[in-house]
Amino acid sequence: MNAISVAHLSRRFGEFVAVDDLTFDVRPGEIFGFLGANGAGKSTTIRMLCGLLTPTSGTATVGGVDVGRDPEGVKRCIGYMSQRFSLYEQLTVDQNITFFGGMYGLSGARLASRRAFAIEMAGLEGRERTRAVELAGGWRQRLALGCALLHEPPIVFLDEPTGGVDPLSRRQFWTLIEALSASGITVLVTTHYLDEAEHCHRVAIIAAGRLAAIGSTRDLKRVFDARTIVEVRATRPVDALRVLDELPEVERTSVFGASVHAVLKAQPHDLASLAARLAAAGVHVVSLEPVPPSLEDVFLDVAGRAS
Repeated sequence: MNAISVAHLSRRFGEFVAVDDLTFDVRPGEIFGFLGANGAGKSTTIRMLCGLLTPTSGTATVGGVDVGRDPEGVKRCIGYMSQRFSLYEQLTVDQNITFFGGMYGLSGARLASRRAFAIEMAGLEGRERTRAVELAGGWRQRLALGCALLHEPPIVFLDEPTGGVDPLSRRQFWTLIEALSASGITVLVTTHYLDEAEHCHRVAIIAAGRLAAIGSTRDLKRVFDARTIVEVRATRPVDALRVLDELPEVERTSVFGASVHAVLKAQPHDLASLAARLAAAGVHVVSLEPVPPSLEDVFLDVAGRAS
């Protein structure tokens, strides 16, 4: 049985369609990434799957529980971590764990055991009496994750869990997520960091409330099998972008740091001729070469076409 099954799920707010006919499954123990721009429908979908929002139409089961018929049953079998720090900042580490343990019905030896797990997982030994507001961002997020896992849920929803966290803490957080998956826990995670999505077993791209693409990152990158991406490094990348946008063989351009990625419509291509036309337009090209597609290339291409 799938950990999560979604069929034709929709949610309307008056005339506005926030989620439109979503269908997908998440397997047990899978890290499933949910990608989309702000307002794409990611958080609305998660709220429905967590039993916090009733679907307008369609069905979804989480851990075998129907989210429309038994939302309270769903809440008992999941862990949830919101995109903002979800604990009580004026309480200490220990007080937060005790409070959420009580909310989940833990007491006695089991609470003590899970408390020890949460503190060790978050790396907070010796900081049990520190108020949450005084913790660095990475520690706060690991504490929030530990509290979401106190009752040992088989399915965890993480809504942009590493927002505002430094790169080292992000890497450590994803090490924890991969360990959860290895232990059999299903993780559905939303993120704006496309490098993080590379850690997911499969990824769904949502655009304007609809499912635009789904698959492993390797599968998704095959959208460029018949097209070439060239990376252009120029002394004035904005000028390079402007000139490339006017060329008939260029389908789409985007800025990648100090370089420009250009998607070419068909193969083969004369890259020397392309460089010459840039030079003729006054753009000094430092390098121009084909590159393999990144997940960011895929996201921009798929979401752009869907919108």
